[in-house]
Amino acid sequence: MSEEANKKNYSADSIQALEGMEHVRMRPSMYIGDVGVRGLHHLVYEVVDNSIDEAMGGHCDTISVVINEDNSITTKDNGRGIPVDLHKKEGVSALQVVMTKIGAGGKFDKDSYKVSGGLHGVGVSCVNALSDHLTATVFREGVVWQQEYSRGKALYPVKRIGETTERGTEVTFHPDETIFTQTIEYSYETLANRMRELSFLNKGVTISITDKRQKNEKGEYVGETFFSNEGLKEFVKFLDGNRESLIQGVIAMEGEKNDIPVEVAMIYNTSYTENLHSYVNNINTHEGGTHLSGFRRGLTSTLKKYADSSGMLDKLKFEIQGDDFREGLTAIVSVKVSEPQFEGQTKTKLGNREVSAAVSQAVSEMLTDYLEEHPDDAKIIVQKVILAAQARHAASKAREMVQRKNVMSGGGLPGKLSDCSEQDPEKCEIFLVEGDSAGGTAKMGRDRNFQAILPLRGKILNVEKAMQHKVFENEEIKNMYTALGVTIGTEEDSKALNLDKLRYHKVVIMCDADVDGSHIETLILTFFFRYMRELIESGHVYIATPPLYLVKKGQKKQYAWSDKERDAIADSYSGGVSIQRYKGLGEMNAEQLWDTTMNPDFRTLRQIVIDNATETDRVFSMLMGDEVPPRREFIEKNAVYANIDT
Repeated sequence: MSEEANKKNYSADSIQALEGMEHVRMRPSMYIGDVGVRGLHHLVYEVVDNSIDEAMGGHCDTISVVINEDNSITTKDNGRGIPVDLHKKEGVSALQVVMTKIGAGGKFDKDSYKVSGGLHGVGVSCVNALSDHLTATVFREGVVWQQEYSRGKALYPVKRIGETTERGTEVTFHPDETIFTQTIEYSYETLANRMRELSFLNKGVTISITDKRQKNEKGEYVGETFFSNEGLKEFVKFLDGNRESLIQGVIAMEGEKNDIPVEVAMIYNTSYTENLHSYVNNINTHEGGTHLSGFRRGLTSTLKKYADSSGMLDKLKFEIQGDDFREGLTAIVSVKVSEPQFEGQTKTKLGNREVSAAVSQAVSEMLTDYLEEHPDDAKIIVQKVILAAQARHAASKAREMVQRKNVMSGGGLPGKLSDCSEQDPEKCEIFLVEGDSAGGTAKMGRDRNFQAILPLRGKILNVEKAMQHKVFENEEIKNMYTALGVTIGTEEDSKALNLDKLRYHKVVIMCDADVDGSHIETLILTFFFRYMRELIESGHVYIATPPLYLVKKGQKKQYAWSDKERDAIADSYSGGVSIQRYKGLGEMNAEQLWDTTMNPDFRTLRQIVIDNATETDRVFSMLMGDEVPPRREFIEKNAVYANIDT
């Protein structure tokens, strides 16, 4: 066999073991982020990423994910199958090396994989270490091979268990409950959203998900199959399905620039929000990076050049800026990079400088062609840009007013704010409370040393439908900015938030446990997601969970947070109980509110996290936007058991 042919042969020699995995079970959060719900789902993504890497290399076109009855997960692909022959350096099967050595995998061998998602070397071995049981089955070259493991250790050598006409790899694992002590219950919706996203990012690959824990009306297991012919074009249409389009079609391109595959899809809508989503090797880089800055530069320079030459800007009395070109824009940028440099283990910001020029060039060529071929759309886009510039000019004055009121700029705190005495932000928390009545109760019930109260009057502005200057002019929103002490971004990046002077490290939304309260929670969360996303991403935003019921019998009393809990308590009291339903926070006295909802020793706070930025964007635009049908469909589907949380 020639040296060149040997290089391209995917065998045991392609597998490199980089380091041991002794610390994985001792320090799991270092490898998967946390051992809560997010880390639990990350295990699935790590295994599926291996199959996606095979697909990206052109070796696989079908991937399946099954949630089994016991919350174990089975993934299967029709790729080449992990090599099973002897690994010369390790002295055992290459399959065992891949499954038991951190950093072992074909993706470290450039001749096996040109691009790959999991280049930090976590991979399936980490999943193995954090599972109480894992079975790997390989269908390769007509033979079925298998090996089982417990907590990362092989139970027996790789063995031949049969013959096959199939090819590929199947992995079944069950998360270790001694590691994932919070829960091992998988969310079908969370996994399905990620599988859908992967299908858009890898067109031509069929990805299915099945949940064997639940059946539909026909008695069939709940499940979906995702397949995309057009990739990002379909993805951007899906994301923007709840918004009214401004132009007829999707502006899209796919190609290679400077040896970097670049795919871009974008569309303009009538909203006032900018929704940019970026990916590197299928990883959602929610902090952006060089590919996103390249997109912005290419978009701004090309549209500016076109707008200037059109003469439509002649009467404008001030300069158009980058933000103006992105208002009402939904765009997805996806690049494939052979050696991506991410900032941090979390892989959320791309640092490769060469990618910026490649994306900028690709976007510039794409847009230039589109604007020339679609003059009507081009005119509509420029008119939208001009309106955005005029609104921004008005917003800058409103922003200045907010900054002047900001406590750290020397202004005063909002009059309704009941501040705490502690000065260390890490120890301080603020409760955003619905209405003056509940605010008064919370003020009396709080611990004034470290808890501040800010009552909000009624329902705050729905920022999903509001122009930016209207947002900054809103009194309740101004009060939130001022109380939190955060700095609003410049005109160039109007929504960037400086958290250096954040006055409270816990921002707790505390509303009534009813429909109106849920609506207000959603309005506040929409505002945070659109204008203070850094606050959520930094882990500062929480929702309080006041009880729904007080169950009493004589001197005995217990609070209940659900109908099921209420019934269980009532049954334990053996009749003769009185049940009080709390319709609002104002119905509790200060002591009750402290005991159930504000006391750190007993309360339950739900931290708001963004698991999937694209899906969160889609849900907020659906719930708070103009389009009624998708919102009605969502409510009808989820009304019985919906607990709107992000």
